[in-house]
Amino acid sequence: MTTLPLTPPAHASHAAALQAAVTQLEGVILGKSTQIRLALTCLLARGHLLIEDQPGVGKTTLAQALARTCGLYFRRVQFTADLLPADLTGVSVWDAPSASFRFIEGPVFSELLLADEINRATPRTQGALLEAMEERQVSEGGVTRPLPQPFFVIATQNPAAFVGTSPLPEAQLDRFLMTVTLGYPDVRAERLLLETGGRSLSVRDLPAVLSAPVLLAMQAEVDRVHAAAPLLDYLQVLARATREHPALAGGLSPRGLLALLAAARGWAYLAGRSMVLPEDVQAVFVPLAAHRLSLRDPATPLPGLLERLLADTPIP
Repeated sequence: MTTLPLTPPAHASHAAALQAAVTQLEGVILGKSTQIRLALTCLLARGHLLIEDQPGVGKTTLAQALARTCGLYFRRVQFTADLLPADLTGVSVWDAPSASFRFIEGPVFSELLLADEINRATPRTQGALLEAMEERQVSEGGVTRPLPQPFFVIATQNPAAFVGTSPLPEAQLDRFLMTVTLGYPDVRAERLLLETGGRSLSVRDLPAVLSAPVLLAMQAEVDRVHAAAPLLDYLQVLARATREHPALAGGLSPRGLLALLAAARGWAYLAGRSMVLPEDVQAVFVPLAAHRLSLRDPATPLPGLLERLLADTPIP
């Protein structure tokens, strides 16, 4: 696949910084290059990321390493059944000396928020987070307070079979740009993990390769990555294929299609190109579509079905 340079040349420094960030993250999250690139793509496209997996496979480590590498203010919230919306968004308290209410910001006022085990909280608390993700602001006491920029949420979700989980409704899942699964490490990565005791590179020691202002500039550049008319035709053909597939109860919505374009732009930018290719769409399609589509027969493996749909859909 031909790699086209980003234009104008000022983007070269950003491309080098992004590559350095990828390299650093790959030294911490072993054997998960694709998931790392998807997480960075999600951040560049101003989306939010949902990680579905069992405990102990590196979900929290990925979030912490990403925050350190990108130079972002990081907060982590452990979602539990007794977590209240105000515990997340903040609350106003009476300040006697000033005879007025003072707002105490909750952990959602961060640049990278890890919402750990989001499906262990009540739907009300889940809704408070997802509203903040969508609106990028918090309203409390009649006052609207904007969240920091950039604002990136990584939420982790335990398998539905785990005790004490409340699955996210389909409409709320749509607030996440992509869903990824880390899975077990490969044999080589697992052996290195055993040999080093998981201490090959401490997350706390990671230097900041990027910064919030640089990321905001990159996000603006991602918006300008060119998508030609034939590429838009391909997106529409893919959307129509999901809507007409007999095994799917519903296809990609217009909002989902816009999200697919944004994610493809982010993937192309991460690859150092100034235009979107069909390969970029294909790279992000399954992580973007898997949590947005529902099956008529739940026994059918959805990722495999989407891979076959990609293979069967011609590029205009």
